[in-house]
Amino acid sequence: MDVPHILKFLQSLAKHNDRDWFEKNKGAYLKAKDDFEELVGKLLVELIKFNPELAALNPKKLPFRIYRDVRFSKDKSPYKINMGAGFSPNGKLVQEPGYYLHLQPGGSFFAGGIYMPEPDKLSKIRQEIDYNGDAIEKILKDKPFRKWFKGLDDFDKLKTVPKGYAKDHPRLYLLKHKSFIVTHNFSDAEVKNKNFIKQVSAVAKAIKPLNSFLKEAIS
Repeated sequence: MDVPHILKFLQSLAKHNDRDWFEKNKGAYLKAKDDFEELVGKLLVELIKFNPELAALNPKKLPFRIYRDVRFSKDKSPYKINMGAGFSPNGKLVQEPGYYLHLQPGGSFFAGGIYMPEPDKLSKIRQEIDYNGDAIEKILKDKPFRKWFKGLDDFDKLKTVPKGYAKDHPRLYLLKHKSFIVTHNFSDAEVKNKNFIKQVSAVAKAIKPLNSFLKEAIS
């Protein structure tokens, strides 16, 4: 497994994002793809240790395709300039709490939680925060969590009060969220380090209580 090769390939792809270059460098891509699949497989082994519900996953099916869907995009670049993989009990593209690994030169990260849940699930999560807010606040304040995260990511929030809740609700700052995601960034040096998988696993372990809270809310 050559993680530096993955980053090197992606860096070159960002500079030459066209089909001619990609075809000429298909061998380098296939090696990067194999290396990433191996990385995903090794990480999955670590995640299963405290997420046994992930045990049935096939690591080769967890990475996302590098080919972009440009049908509805102004950016017609044919390829993604990152490699990503999703880890959740029923696969990588389902509406449930899980994890996401993203490798990109200068922009690698590991995230967890639930991304843009469907309206019924979002409603259930807000209801759980309303009824059991002490539990999620404890998770967000715990030392293992605070070691890696400042709090929930703020990229996807309402500007107004969610329907059915008072504007002076004590946990309005949580209820406004439409996605419940936390993210930890990694430098290129950290990604290349031999302890990268171990470090990502530690981040995932800190996310686990949040995922458990969200899973309970939508079940």
